[in-house]
Amino acid sequence: MTHISVHSALQASLDAPYSDLVTRRTGAAVRTVIEHQLSGLADGSVAFLDFSRIGVLDRSCADEFVAKLMLPLSNDHPSRDGYVVFHGVNELHLEIIESVLLAHGLALVVQFPDGAARLVGAVTDVERRLWELVMRQGWCPAERLAAEAGITPDEAQGQLEGLARRRLIRRDADAFAPLGAAA
Repeated sequence: MTHISVHSALQASLDAPYSDLVTRRTGAAVRTVIEHQLSGLADGSVAFLDFSRIGVLDRSCADEFVAKLMLPLSNDHPSRDGYVVFHGVNELHLEIIESVLLAHGLALVVQFPDGAARLVGAVTDVERRLWELVMRQGWCPAERLAAEAGITPDEAQGQLEGLARRRLIRRDADAFAPLGAAA
């Protein structure tokens, strides 16, 4: 797991002492810095983007930063074989991030300062339930999760494959696992 400070990326991109993510220009600059850092990570690694030192996050900046960062990671042919978790997100960040994710049909895992994780964005109730089961149980085959979710094993397998393709859980041989926890 790798920790990437969004605040440090902001400082590096603007060369100024700001802690707020506002304007599309700022979002594009921060995204560029973070994409460069992500490109150097090993395949399969989990990057925790730390928002704990970020103050204001506005919609236009989030659209430029969050959506454009996540789109290439979430499609059928991702730009890299890795995972991204937003760490240290507060409730004000979450409201903006989730609205951007919904607008683009995206989802991601966020982790709050208290360590609690949540799946946010464009997900179905079944996807959310399966994700929560994976988070609670850890490494688990689809058949075992199907019974607890109240769906068929084939439906569970398909839904879990979709979550793994969207980089919201890991596929590990014949089972699925959470992305991990921040230290």
